Amino acid sequence: MTVDAVLFDLDDTLYPYGPCNEAGKAAARATASEGGYEFAADPDTFEAFYQRGRHGAKRDVAGTAASHHRLLYFKYALEAETGEPQPEDALALADAYWDGYLEAMSLESDVLATLETLRNDGISLAIITNLTTRIQLRKLTALGLEDAFDLVLTSEEAGQEKPASVMFTLPLARLECPPSRAMVVGDSVPADIVGANAIGLESVLYCAGDDPDVDALSPHETPDHHLQAFGELTDLVR
Repeated sequence: MTVDAVLFDLDDTLYPYGPCNEAGKAAARATASEGGYEFAADPDTFEAFYQRGRHGAKRDVAGTAASHHRLLYFKYALEAETGEPQPEDALALADAYWDGYLEAMSLESDVLATLETLRNDGISLAIITNLTTRIQLRKLTALGLEDAFDLVLTSEEAGQEKPASVMFTLPLARLECPPSRAMVVGDSVPADIVGANAIGLESVLYCAGDDPDVDALSPHETPDHHLQAFGELTDLVR
């Protein structure tokens, strides 16, 4: 398929999310330990603390960019742990998390070369991502991708999260590209593939690690393409 625009997910598509998340939590735990919190005594106890805050945020602000906000996770968790607001410590844990996370970031193989090839072919490139704008821009900068894309759209800006159609139609409108000439690349079936399929975009499921059972997916979940090597994308768009 020849395309004029490719819309990329960011997290766990252009870089592996898991190691960064673990590095972030380790940094936050170290900061909590320095602050004298008992829940930082071992990784399992800290994980339970972290998940308590995460579940609270997912419950209260589900479907919004804020539902991924680590500051909310730590704010909720500390309030549940101590029974009162801990603004200074919540900020410190969130800052430590993101410092550790960003330091651990690295691109998947062939991302830079592939993006450069697509740009040289005259293809517009965009990021469409579920999270708050500030941290997603920090991630792009940490990865050295601040100049790699023509457009960056976060769910905070759009007001809805993928798979909501606005996360796909808005960037296409800004790029002046019809859906029939665009492709979406992402790792999430519920967010990226379902959203792309719903409006007739060519969908590409990219999974560098675990190989999902694509044959077990329903029709609206099934990607048009499934890649395990980022560099294979070049052949799809030519």
